[in-house]
Amino acid sequence: MCGRFTLRASPLELAEVFELLREPVAIPRFNIAPTQSVAVVRAGEAGRELSQVRWGLIPSWAKDEKIGSRLINARGETVAEKPSFRSAFKRRRCLVPADGFYEWKKLDDRSKQPYFIGMAGDEPFAFAGLWEHWTDPGGKEVESCTIITTEANELLAELHDRMPVILHEQDYDQWLDPQEAEKDRLLGLLVPYESSALRAYPVSRLVNSPRNDVAECVKPIDEGRSDGRLFD
Repeated sequence: MCGRFTLRASPLELAEVFELLREPVAIPRFNIAPTQSVAVVRAGEAGRELSQVRWGLIPSWAKDEKIGSRLINARGETVAEKPSFRSAFKRRRCLVPADGFYEWKKLDDRSKQPYFIGMAGDEPFAFAGLWEHWTDPGGKEVESCTIITTEANELLAELHDRMPVILHEQDYDQWLDPQEAEKDRLLGLLVPYESSALRAYPVSRLVNSPRNDVAECVKPIDEGRSDGRLFD
């Protein structure tokens, strides 16, 4: 699954990596949590645009926005059929910019050790996401999103059996294209990212609380483990 992630890249870097129409307003985030506001990249009439939406998808038919807290992730294997996601999968796909995410490893003493996972070069990347527009009975409008997950690659399998779908840059246009209707082509993008391109290292349990949105969350607790190895 994906329950926490980071986005520390500068506005200029985001604009360049995601080929945005304009440089966004952005502040570094070290511990983004569900129900918070997150950045998404969508296809606009003139090009790619970055917007802020709520993390936790609220289907258009929902009677209560609280359902979003249970829909922070969508399984890639069923996303095209699930009632909560199938409409967005057809018409409202997005990129969720990130430069790292967290996963927790169960230890023998039943505690959990958080790990930070990111690109070997620490560059920004994009999760495959879906977005939705919802209006409550009182007329309040909310835009929300979910992050798609797939089976874990070899690196992440030491921590969890699922991982977020990380898209390759050459696939961004296809994923964002609202005219792309070939389900199998889209589902073919929802696969585990290559282990060799990622690194993972243990971090402080400071990240366990979403109130802690500070740089210390991403610092290795053992510098000797910061080379991508989970174990000696």
